[in-house]
Amino acid sequence: MTTLDIAQYDVPGRGRGILDVFRWRYLLRLLVRKGTATRYRNSVLGWTWSYVKPAAQFAVYYFVMGFILGGHGIDNFAIYLFSGIVIINLFNEAFGNATTAIVDNGSLVRKIYLPRELFPIAAIIVAFVHFLPQVLILFVVCLLVGWTPSLFGIGAVLLGTFIVVALALGLGLFFAGLNVRFRDAQNFVEIIRMFSVWTSPVLYLWVLVAEKLPSWAFSIYMANPLAVAVELYHTGFWSATVSETHGLPPGFGTSTAVALAICVFFLVLGQFVFRRFERTFAQDL
Repeated sequence: MTTLDIAQYDVPGRGRGILDVFRWRYLLRLLVRKGTATRYRNSVLGWTWSYVKPAAQFAVYYFVMGFILGGHGIDNFAIYLFSGIVIINLFNEAFGNATTAIVDNGSLVRKIYLPRELFPIAAIIVAFVHFLPQVLILFVVCLLVGWTPSLFGIGAVLLGTFIVVALALGLGLFFAGLNVRFRDAQNFVEIIRMFSVWTSPVLYLWVLVAEKLPSWAFSIYMANPLAVAVELYHTGFWSATVSETHGLPPGFGTSTAVALAICVFFLVLGQFVFRRFERTFAQDL
């Protein structure tokens, strides 16, 4: 009688979490291709809408907020507003898509085993692909008003994008796991998405918040990763188009470090909760 060494085989239904995504890159590409291909299915203009909608959004902001309302005394207010909205849109779409990724792919989850993390990660990549045309519109508009790219500005934009994607992934894994068993999770996500715009300096300057809050409360406000990401986008795009700004908030370096630590915390927590609920995905679906 021979014995079979099973040390090289994986335990069925359990993987290594996010690390397994790198082993299943082919499936990840398929899921991303499916997500991008179905967005504008049966549409005449197709991917043109990815450019038309952000261009129309900027035109509305320019006319209403910049021209009619005067931009609250902020030079190039439409660019200030749009640069913040662009990064918040990325968070909202990536976070929302990741939360429902398991439920939306329930038929696959019930039938075959593959790393479940593939679904929320693919959803975030799809959101990022749809985010790129918005950045392109912002880039072109900034060039038209005299924007000169700098290494510091490009670095600020890349860091802001990384913070938002990391935060969306951590929160997305957390709520994606909960959402399979408790559909109330989607309602919490909608509340978070609604507050995302108002709890970061998108529609107003950070100095207005600093004037109203004590220093300790303002430090908590600026520890919000979304607030940090918005200010990084303002630094990368808007600041280079105006002659005078209020600069970065005091202690911004510390705020950025805290924001990165919060992102890491939610990544670890999100992965833990996701794997905890992953065991019963098929039954709950």
